[in-house]
Amino acid sequence: MNYNELEADILRLIIGATEDSVRAFGEQTVTRLVRPELLRDAADDELSEEAREALATACANVLTLSAAELHDKLATVYDGILVDDDLDTGILTAISALAHWHSYLEQNRRGELYELAIRSVEDVDHEVSADLDDFLATPEMAAEYERIRRLLDPGVKQG
Repeated sequence: MNYNELEADILRLIIGATEDSVRAFGEQTVTRLVRPELLRDAADDELSEEAREALATACANVLTLSAAELHDKLATVYDGILVDDDLDTGILTAISALAHWHSYLEQNRRGELYELAIRSVEDVDHEVSADLDDFLATPEMAAEYERIRRLLDPGVKQG
């Protein structure tokens, strides 16, 4: 499966998923994308201390914060970015995931969950450098695709 086919299939799954499935997928995916180890390699001069604390709190409590609370945490993070460019990849992944989750909570738009799915695929790709023409060739990428499929379509046959 090439990358474009993967994107199209994920979109199809998001559109066709039940509300319960899409919510479970979103919760599991955003939690995966804000895991503490993603923030470990961030340089101290990238975020203010207040922004770093807000990001850590948002990541640790992503499933219990309201949309308004998450909005406030993200505003603090955005205000505390100290570099013009080149934020650590882990920080970018976490901020992006939180922003998409926030928008999903506020507007219940499935497109935000599609974006979370793509960020999750990109996160795996960052680790294993998948081939764009055979995106599922690595075991890690195949496992991530199966995780997405299983959560969005619980009736799908494994493998």
